[in-house]
Amino acid sequence: MKPRHKRFAFIGLGLLVFGVATVLILNAFQSNLVFFFTPSQVASGEVPQGRSFRIGGMVEDGSLVRENDGLTVRFIVTDTAKRVPVTYKGILPDLFKEGKGAVAQGKLNADGTFVASEVLAKHDENYMPPEAADALAKAKASGAQQSKSLVVPQGGQGREDSL
Repeated sequence: MKPRHKRFAFIGLGLLVFGVATVLILNAFQSNLVFFFTPSQVASGEVPQGRSFRIGGMVEDGSLVRENDGLTVRFIVTDTAKRVPVTYKGILPDLFKEGKGAVAQGKLNADGTFVASEVLAKHDENYMPPEAADALAKAKASGAQQSKSLVVPQGGQGREDSL
């Protein structure tokens, strides 16, 4: 093998290793991405099926219910236009309250309940998670009326059940 061919072989091997490393890094990055969606986007079926995502908005007043086990809580997240029921098993942040902003990370069940693996709440009186604040501002800007229905997505498309 001539020295020129050896150089091409090293360059080709180097490009192959670089390409494989790039694919592995991008694949790992893609699997760790968690997107934010509003209850209105959940209702319209824009959420990924079977993947984890974040949902945010206001915790509806009077919707917080604790189960008998003391760890499971149910509440409703709303952007004033649509409402999504959320179930979380764990200890809620100290500042988590009804009527305040919250962001939950988890997956959407087949029955339309968002099963949260993590719940974040505001950390001071004037702060609201930016995603939740944007969602509320967009819902108010669209002039949407407050809905009294829960979002129950089925088969990738959202539908609503009246209360």
